[in-house]
Amino acid sequence: MNDANMNQIRYQVMWDRLLSVVEEQAQTLMRTAFSTSSREAGDISAGVFDLKGQMLAQAVTGTPGHINSMARAVVHFLDVFPVDVMKDGDVYITNDPWKGTGHLHDFTVVTPTYRNGVMVALFACTSHVVDIGGVGMSPDGRQIYHEGLFVPIMPLATGGEMNAWLLNLIRSNVREPVQVEGDIYALAACNDTGARRLFDMMNEYELDDLDALGDHIIEQSRTAITAAINELPQGSWQHAMRIDGFENPIDLVARLTISNGIIQVDYTGSSGTSDFGINCPMCYTEAYTAFGVKCVVAPDIPNNAGTLDAIVVSAPDNTIVNAPHPCAVVARSTIGHMLPDVVFGCLHQALPNRVPAEGTSNLWNVKLGAGHGITERTEDETTTFMLMSFHSGGAGARPELDGLSATPYPSGVRNVPVEISEAITPIVVWRKELRMDSGGAGAQRGGLGQIMEITSREDAPFGIFASFERVLYPARGRDGAGSGATGELRLGSGKELRNKGFQTIPARERLIIEMPGGGGFGDPFAREPDDVARDVRLGLVSAEAAARDYGVVLGDGGEVDQVETAKHRN
Repeated sequence: MNDANMNQIRYQVMWDRLLSVVEEQAQTLMRTAFSTSSREAGDISAGVFDLKGQMLAQAVTGTPGHINSMARAVVHFLDVFPVDVMKDGDVYITNDPWKGTGHLHDFTVVTPTYRNGVMVALFACTSHVVDIGGVGMSPDGRQIYHEGLFVPIMPLATGGEMNAWLLNLIRSNVREPVQVEGDIYALAACNDTGARRLFDMMNEYELDDLDALGDHIIEQSRTAITAAINELPQGSWQHAMRIDGFENPIDLVARLTISNGIIQVDYTGSSGTSDFGINCPMCYTEAYTAFGVKCVVAPDIPNNAGTLDAIVVSAPDNTIVNAPHPCAVVARSTIGHMLPDVVFGCLHQALPNRVPAEGTSNLWNVKLGAGHGITERTEDETTTFMLMSFHSGGAGARPELDGLSATPYPSGVRNVPVEISEAITPIVVWRKELRMDSGGAGAQRGGLGQIMEITSREDAPFGIFASFERVLYPARGRDGAGSGATGELRLGSGKELRNKGFQTIPARERLIIEMPGGGGFGDPFAREPDDVARDVRLGLVSAEAAARDYGVVLGDGGEVDQVETAKHRN
């Protein structure tokens, strides 16, 4: 074996090792974080960058919205603090939605890393904090100024000393100062862990810098994704999807073009900006668009600057997917999480039987709060709290498999156990179960949503910061399949609640959340009768829906008694 081949093997081994470095970086963040969104749900990202701000490796743990937007964020830090002015022990921070990850609740922290007095890399990480002040996690705000404390790119630490003035400012502007400050320290700590593990790696492989390894990673990734793109049909395809929106329905329109090793996605034709906080900055649009493309085109190629550069995203100014400052953006995931479905609609035309049906996509997070100025006063003293708990509806059916139930695609966050939420707040979750008949009928059934019933242990009201989609417009099935069920938000007394905006749950009332299901894939009459019978036995599909949607009538013992004649069956 010649030296060139040995170098390729050596670089590949070091690349794998670098991936383990950033994964330990991410795990440190989760283990030391104070908030449930980071500690339990993994709503974070972590990565290592070269001195130009190019991402070389990212942790597997994390969400696409954080990872892919953070990948573009480090260059903004370098614009403010060039490499030649950084010093060992410096740490930088921002929650600028347009230079970070899309809204004020996400802090991005960047740490220059020095070995033997020379900077060799930059580590960056992001996590969602439970509160940042303002109107809370509700899209009711009309401008970014309503949504909380805006921290521009600035030092979090200088020469190893934390910026006490900044931390005091943050504590003074949030409702959960202990959790938020604890998460900021966790962000700084995880970058330190990444640096220590990088030094171990560099010592082991006798590296003075990451220049050659970084060039190898980016070049190999760019070559691999270019080859994958060139194997696809070349051309342009357009797709549109209508979703609920806030004050008006929103149209998301995309044209996807595959040509010469590049995939371009243009959102011309999409709705204009909203007057409320569901607007999406371009960085977040790029993040979820790239994720949708990569899921289909190059899922096995590691994410870094080389792969991301092959996906070019554009959108007209002042559209819902390219909202400028000072638009309100707190619920930007309302739009961003729907974009992979729009991308899949384009790719389905180019690559039939490769992409899933539409899913709930939008997270049905239970964001609750209570306290002075949040809910009305009561005679008895009540607990003040802010809670962010992650939950999901059903995903779309796949060409050969049913959709995943109660699964947070495309965000990738984990469910927060109800016991955790009950332990740190007065809420009680009385019911959390799959929602029968919510998955769209098809040869492959859509994933089911879930039902939750929530009250407070205290004789006091609490509020919900709602930002839910798929209440008016369901997740559509593909290739003749049915749509998933729409979602619903109501009180136990029967009063319907709005799908967006802050609303109060009166004392002794139950909050009932019925989450949407994913769309099906293929003609429902092509589904195997035994599979339908199994779904009925498991409580996923009712006997009535089996007969109505699939033409399968079951006997008293749950066995298939009659199959309706259809052109797909003998």
